[in-house]
Amino acid sequence: MTGFGTSNLRSKDLTVSTEIKTVNNRYLKISLRVSEGYGLHEPQMENLIRKKISRGTVTVFVRVVREYKAGDTRINESLLRTYFEQVQAIGHSLGVAPPSLEKFLELPGVIQEERVLSEEHAKMTEEIVLQSLEEAVAELQKMRQMEGESMRKDLSLNLESLKIEIAAVEKLAPTVVKHYRQKLTERIGKLMNENNFVLDAADLAREIALFADKSDISEEIVRFRSHLVQFADVLGKEECCGRKLDFLTQEMFRETNTIGSKSNDAEIIKHVIEMKTAIERMREMLQNVE
Repeated sequence: MTGFGTSNLRSKDLTVSTEIKTVNNRYLKISLRVSEGYGLHEPQMENLIRKKISRGTVTVFVRVVREYKAGDTRINESLLRTYFEQVQAIGHSLGVAPPSLEKFLELPGVIQEERVLSEEHAKMTEEIVLQSLEEAVAELQKMRQMEGESMRKDLSLNLESLKIEIAAVEKLAPTVVKHYRQKLTERIGKLMNENNFVLDAADLAREIALFADKSDISEEIVRFRSHLVQFADVLGKEECCGRKLDFLTQEMFRETNTIGSKSNDAEIIKHVIEMKTAIERMREMLQNVE
C-alpha cells in the first residue's frame, strides 16, 4: 500500500531527517539514500524496514548533518580546486558565471574529518539514525492502516456483490438443461418431419443426460461459496493476510471461468462477467496488502 512518513531528531552534534514512502508492489523492494559518510548504517536500516514492511517499493531518504568543532575538519583543497576549475570552464563555454565558492563546500569529499570518530560516537550515530527511521516508519504505517481500512470496506462490498451473483447463477443453473432439452427436441422434431425418420427416445434421453453432466456447475458453485466464506473470515481478522486473500481470489477466478465455460447459457454468462469484474477489482487491490 502507499504511505508516507517523516522524522526529525536532534542529539548533541547530530541532526537526522528521515523521509520514507511506499508505493504498490507485489514484492518488497527497498531503496536507501543516506548522507555521504553514513552508508555503514544501511544494513541495520534495511533489517529494520524488513521487520516492519513485507510488500511494496520502499524509498528512504536519510539526511545526517553534523555540527563540527574547530579542528574536527579540513578542506580538501585539491578536490575543491578541481571542482571549481571544471565548473568555471563549463560556465565560460556557456557564458555563465560560476557560483560562489561557498557552494562548492557542499560537494562530496570537500569537507573531510580530521579525526576518527570514537566507537561510542559511532554507536550513538547509529542509534539516532535508526530511531529516526523507526519514527518515520511508524508514521507511514498509520497512513497505510487508514488506507487498509478503506480497502477492507471496498473488498467487503465486492464480496457481497459476488454473493448476489453466485446466487443468481445457482438459480439459473437448473434451467440450462431444461432449455437444452426443449431446443434439442424442437430441432430433432423438425429434422424428423423433413426427412421422415424416427428417433429412439432413449437416444434423445442419453444425449440430454450427457449434456446435463457436462454442464453441471454445482461443484463449482459449492467451491466458490467456500472461497467466499474463507475470504470473509480472513478479511475479518485483525491481521489480514494479503497473500492468502490473493490466492483465494485466484481460486474464485478459476471457478468463475469454469462456470462460464460449462454453463453454455447467455444469462449465466452475464453474471459470470460481473463476477470476473468484481474479482479483478479485488485482485488489483490485494497486490500490495501484506
